[in-house]
Amino acid sequence: MNINAFLQFVTIGSSILLILAILLQQRGASLGAGFGSSGELYTTRRGLDKNLFEVSVVLAVVFVLSILAGLLLPAVK
Repeated sequence: MNINAFLQFVTIGSSILLILAILLQQRGASLGAGFGSSGELYTTRRGLDKNLFEVSVVLAVVFVLSILAGLLLPAVK
């Protein structure tokens, strides 16, 4: 297994996990939240919501770094 195949695997895996992590987060479930007026006060993230947010940030960083590494590393045949 060469490095390019590994980077493709990491990119695809992190993208799928990032999509799932983003979809699991709940923010502003009302209809008005879709138009920007949720009417809620700012609250801090706690518990599972905080952990899910941190995991999505880490997955986003891994996703971007794997894409950049795939672009910058020379192609090995």
